[in-house]
Amino acid sequence: MAYQQSSTRAGRFVRQIAGYAALVPAPLPPDPPLVLDQELIGLLSEADQAVGRLDGVSTILPNPDLFVAMYVRQEAVLGSQIAGTQSTLEDVLQFEVDASGRRLPRTSAR
Repeated sequence: MAYQQSSTRAGRFVRQIAGYAALVPAPLPPDPPLVLDQELIGLLSEADQAVGRLDGVSTILPNPDLFVAMYVRQEAVLGSQIAGTQSTLEDVLQFEVDASGRRLPRTSAR
């Protein structure tokens, strides 16, 4: 299987002995260098504010691990849809529920 790289800026794929390809990242700093113009600075500021809001909300959640677990599942569904699999978050959750319907989605261990 041939691996094609759409951008040399991120790195390059190197075929491994086991047959898979590994991404070897390009050295830092990037070439061409990042341009911190007003648009990018504005986008970074919006992202920073969004992360701050998420952090603030997480302090009032009764079970932050459950929130994160659900978000991870939703991201998995979106990723599988990109790959052509037709499933929904409801399908994933239904698969995880046992016959009695009492099992909660697993959360990460602390």
